[in-house]
Amino acid sequence: MLGLRHLGAVKLELRSPQNVNGIAADPQPDWSFDNLLSELDAIDKKLNVTLDFPVPFTKTQPRELRASKDSYRGTRAFVMHVPHHESDYSDDDSEEEADNSTMVSGRRFACDELYMSDDSENEIPLQCHLMDKVGLAEGALHELTHELRLSVSEEVRSKISSLETELVNENEKFASAIAKVERDRELQQERERKFDLQYQRTIAEALDNHLTAVQRDHEHISQQEERRIRDDAAREEAKRKEKALQEEKLRQEKIKAEEEARLKAEMAEKAKAAAAAAEKQAAEEAAAKRAAETLRSTAQNAAQESKKTLGSPSSAVDVKKEVQSSARNVIKASENALELEKRRQQIYEELSAKNKDLKVRANQDYHRHGQHMGRQIKTISATVENVRTRAEELVKLITSPGCPESISIQLFAEKIVSNCTNQRSSNAIFATSRVILLVTSKIPLAMDVLIAELNRVCIYTVPKHISYSEEVFKTKDAYFKAIGYEEQNGNIEGIDDYVERLSCYMKLYGAIVQTEVGGFQNLHGLREGWAWLARFLNSLPANLYTAVALHSFLEMAGFALHRRYRNQFEKLLHIVARDFLNALKEGGSESWSAKLSKVKMSIRDYIESNQFKKEPEGLQLRGHLESNDFY
Repeated sequence: MLGLRHLGAVKLELRSPQNVNGIAADPQPDWSFDNLLSELDAIDKKLNVTLDFPVPFTKTQPRELRASKDSYRGTRAFVMHVPHHESDYSDDDSEEEADNSTMVSGRRFACDELYMSDDSENEIPLQCHLMDKVGLAEGALHELTHELRLSVSEEVRSKISSLETELVNENEKFASAIAKVERDRELQQERERKFDLQYQRTIAEALDNHLTAVQRDHEHISQQEERRIRDDAAREEAKRKEKALQEEKLRQEKIKAEEEARLKAEMAEKAKAAAAAAEKQAAEEAAAKRAAETLRSTAQNAAQESKKTLGSPSSAVDVKKEVQSSARNVIKASENALELEKRRQQIYEELSAKNKDLKVRANQDYHRHGQHMGRQIKTISATVENVRTRAEELVKLITSPGCPESISIQLFAEKIVSNCTNQRSSNAIFATSRVILLVTSKIPLAMDVLIAELNRVCIYTVPKHISYSEEVFKTKDAYFKAIGYEEQNGNIEGIDDYVERLSCYMKLYGAIVQTEVGGFQNLHGLREGWAWLARFLNSLPANLYTAVALHSFLEMAGFALHRRYRNQFEKLLHIVARDFLNALKEGGSESWSAKLSKVKMSIRDYIESNQFKKEPEGLQLRGHLESNDFY
């Protein structure tokens, strides 16, 4: 205050009027420092209305300038000097004088030394420059305003600094809190996600367990239902068999009675014939005695003429052997194939003889039974339900007590073979082969009879080929009949019809050997098909008939054979392409050459395009046929 810039005592010089506007500028010579401060407070209050910032001046702290009573060396007055020259001011005073405009000269006062600080024992001279009365008030106010501004600015700066520090701290705390909230939120989301996942797993497990239980219950119910159906079927079968047994017993008794009556009649007829023969023999013996000599001479002449004609007694045997050798040269087939054909043909002939005898005894032709079986075979289609139904109906017809089983088996084989010539699509042929498998798995004899029937109508299912020979076949028609041509209206059918029937028979045979149904055994399966192909390539020549037979067989059974034998089957196809196709020689009529060229191209395309790796059309029915679908 009052222009003080140094801590310590300052001498003040004053040359100014005694009184300015009622305010005494000349202090009392005995004022103490406290009195001086009180006087300045009074001046401040009087001039408060003139300040730019009308804030009451309150001196809360005398800036440590108030000295204790012990610090004063006496109560002498102080001297105030107001310098006449600007050099007497300090640097700070010069700055204040520039703000306060002009200074007022005054006279010099002598002041005792004053201790301004309680903390310092050094005596610091206090020297202030006083202006005139008006300048003093204004200087004091200006000084107070300046110090107030400095203090307020300092406080504002310190407050701003503290606020900035607090703001930074608050921002850091806020950021930390936000980060913590985010972490907590992420942790909560992760916990909720894990909980949801665990909940979904629990629901899925519960649902799976429930579905498993439901499925198990359904399977159990289905098994019970199937068991009940099987039991009912078994009871019905037992009743049917018992009834059939009783009917068969009655029929056998009737046949036995008829046989006994027939035998009695035959014995009576034989007795009559024996009596007549005895009488006739007696008459002949009498006549023989009379003509004995004549017969002896006639016999001698006949013996002489026979020796001249034949040369020797062994000539007839030689002729017979010659005929047998020619037959062997005409037939082209392996020994195993011929033996199997002979065995099947023997079974077929025995069955035919038995059936003929049964028809004679029963005095029935069973034509209606055969018609009913033919209708069942003609309605076969490529669906699982149809195949199952037709197989069940055919098994019932074959085992029906109304017709002997042997007759039903022969009718079944004949109807199957005759119907295959009317089937043009592979779907129908594959479906028929499935029905055959289901029926023959229940009645094994039917398979042997069916294959024998196929061997009878088509020699290439053996496989076997018959070459033409004038020594064996006197005419071409006889040869054509031997290899399977049919006679229609007294004429032999054309080559187109024969080749078409040949293809149908071979397609049926190929479909039979490749058919597989789960739970059922194929008695003439892929093993027999592989043997047929090997015997065919080893024994049969390459011509139009054998080429058509081979192509039809591969078209139906090639895929299954490749799936079973893989590389071995491909090696056989390589032999076909290398040897068999090259051995096919075009010749003969124009129709013959066209057909041969067409079938040759078909076989080559089948091998080169790997058609044997593609499932043939119609092989799969709609759905799968398993063993539990058929009883």
